Amino acid sequence: MSTGRLHTLHEAAQSHGLMVMGGFHPHIGDHVPHGAGTLMMLGPEPRAFWPMFTQSPEFRDGAPSPMDRWSGRVIKSIAEVMEGQALFPFGGPPFHPFLAWAKRTGRAWSSPVGLLVHDFAGLFVSYRGAIAVPDRLALPAEPSSSPCESCASQPCRTACPVGALTPGGYDVPACKSFLASSSGAPCMTRGCEVRRACPVSQAHGRIEAQSAFHMAAFL
Repeated sequence: MSTGRLHTLHEAAQSHGLMVMGGFHPHIGDHVPHGAGTLMMLGPEPRAFWPMFTQSPEFRDGAPSPMDRWSGRVIKSIAEVMEGQALFPFGGPPFHPFLAWAKRTGRAWSSPVGLLVHDFAGLFVSYRGAIAVPDRLALPAEPSSSPCESCASQPCRTACPVGALTPGGYDVPACKSFLASSSGAPCMTRGCEVRRACPVSQAHGRIEAQSAFHMAAFL
């Protein structure tokens, strides 16, 4: 297995404000491109990503879907360096099974409120794309368990101000109605309170302006 190639991927991702969020060696049924020896998933680095993205032509040109267009350009360029294929969670249907892929990395799990939780990003986990490469990269050891298992208080369960996102499910209309009201301003400007309540998310240090961008797109 190749360790140097993995280092090359880390460096290429970091140069664009991204980070490697995990990877896996595909099995039959993973729905990855034929011939892929490793699939690596990429997401925003908490501090470097937003300043880089906001200086990009995609962010500044006023056209729709700036982050998706930026992701397409940047991750395709990284894939070329890796002699692999870029894959994205947008652009469908059909859509690639990113949630299943995230869990296959062994670094993401279902949280008590149903959202994905990541060992480093917590409930702020997001994926801008993935790269399938033909060789089997030497992957680091996976965490032994979800961070939720050692989280005694699990504040995500009760953090939603209107009870729209709880272990019982997600009431999307109630969430959007709240966000559209003046009471929803903290969530709109700082990010979802459930995501922010996660102790791992708090240590992740995502820039609030990035969360506000995503919330505006959601609403």
